[in-house]
Amino acid sequence: MNPATSAPVLEARKLTKCFPGVIALNEVTFDLRPGEIHALCGENGAGKSTLIKTLSGIHPFGSYEGEIRVNGQPAQFTTLKDAEAAGLAVIYQELALVEEMSVAENIFLGNEPRRGPWIDWDASYAQAARLLAQFQIQIDPDVKVRDLGVGQKQLVEIVKALGKKSRILILDEPTAALAESEVEILLRILRDLRASGVACIYISHKLGEVKAIADRITVLRDGSSISTFDTASVEIPDIIRHMVGREIKELFPRDRNTPVGDTLLSVRNLEVAPDSSSPSRLRDVSFDVRAGEVLGIGGLMGAGRSELLLHLFGAWGERRAGEVQLAATADPNPDPQDSIQRGLVMVTDDRKRFGLHLDQPIGFNLSLSSLAPVTHLGLVDEARETQVNQKLFDALRVKAPGLDVPVGGLSGGNQQKVVIGKALMTQPRIVFLDEPTRGIDVGAKLEVYQLINRLTAEGKAVVLVSSELPELMGMSDRIVMLHEGQVGGTFLPEEFNQESLLAAAMGRSKPSAPTNP
Repeated sequence: MNPATSAPVLEARKLTKCFPGVIALNEVTFDLRPGEIHALCGENGAGKSTLIKTLSGIHPFGSYEGEIRVNGQPAQFTTLKDAEAAGLAVIYQELALVEEMSVAENIFLGNEPRRGPWIDWDASYAQAARLLAQFQIQIDPDVKVRDLGVGQKQLVEIVKALGKKSRILILDEPTAALAESEVEILLRILRDLRASGVACIYISHKLGEVKAIADRITVLRDGSSISTFDTASVEIPDIIRHMVGREIKELFPRDRNTPVGDTLLSVRNLEVAPDSSSPSRLRDVSFDVRAGEVLGIGGLMGAGRSELLLHLFGAWGERRAGEVQLAATADPNPDPQDSIQRGLVMVTDDRKRFGLHLDQPIGFNLSLSSLAPVTHLGLVDEARETQVNQKLFDALRVKAPGLDVPVGGLSGGNQQKVVIGKALMTQPRIVFLDEPTRGIDVGAKLEVYQLINRLTAEGKAVVLVSSELPELMGMSDRIVMLHEGQVGGTFLPEEFNQESLLAAAMGRSKPSAPTNP
């Protein structure tokens, strides 16, 4: 079957969807052919999420204008179940798995094989094993989902969708939390599905990945479908230009001419375990961070990057050995409140779980970690709080009508700005950024990078954890690569290349450069 000449399996014809005061979709036209991977690209807030929610019945028929067609016939989905019955499945970035149930139970949840009125558990586990083996996924169907890594959970979600005989898959940022090896497995599975005639809508901010996997690319901007390209005919700078409406000449605008000052954080021979009864997770970790500097921390999934930042912030682990000095003062048993008071703040990698109160307004979230300056006699001075919040809201260019908007309704990029703003409100000297650009678009990424430059220009130190090597190389002044909880190598800018960094991440590296050149 040739996708280029086949009739579409899914069409959106002039879809328009409005919310109070906002046109989320404006006559969007889109089609998906059998055996095609069609990528949707656009900035946060461009309309991608609204489009897939409309296509999949979450925004029901009657709540939008325009037409959806499946296999040439009008579709009027009023629930997600209606869309699933028509062969369409959505795999969201926030996975919909039950942690306490087994892999097999999750795969067939709500769709269990039965023997009369009873669930046929033997058939469930046998069919789950066959599905996993079909896609060369080495996961035991008996294991509890809670015991799987993020990448394995993502693969279980895909198998769950295929277990429902879905012929149309919509994948929303499927690789945002995956390691490189897991990304390769996922892309191989998608190519196999394409060969079998399954059609996929693929949403990702990773444009190199989009170029590698997609047959066509549709760009959305401000709720409108701007252009659709054959992937082979378009280059990444052209995609970016259509996404943001302007040309971005430099993806990683790190200013390495920033003067470097005193050491603000010193770590020596650090050894940390999750708790008193567990083996050490971090061992013999040493590095310095100086004023005006960005120190990058890299490594494969599970190398201990987040654990390192969380421990130094005071939110994880039991220290067994080593010394930490924060601003030239010993920091033996930190806790988050103490760290913030001493000028160290952390932006978590999971903004929805740990960084925000999603049902509360933007203003509530911005000032949550720094209420003391806006408090008088034990009461919050609301006028003062609003004034301070508004200044930061404007400086970060948060795209929202105002401070009273619930943060859960913002796009991912604007949520990330609020998380970073909440951290900056504490007036830190050292800022830990754990995957600060995960799941946000290229325009929002650029704003985060420019903010990093402003922080270092003000004499602050930044520690940047990233799974994306181009980002790590583009925005760091030095890079420490972790391997299984230890330093695999330390690199200066002239030594930055993907081969050396990956070798260090896998435990094969030259001797480390000095920690404080």
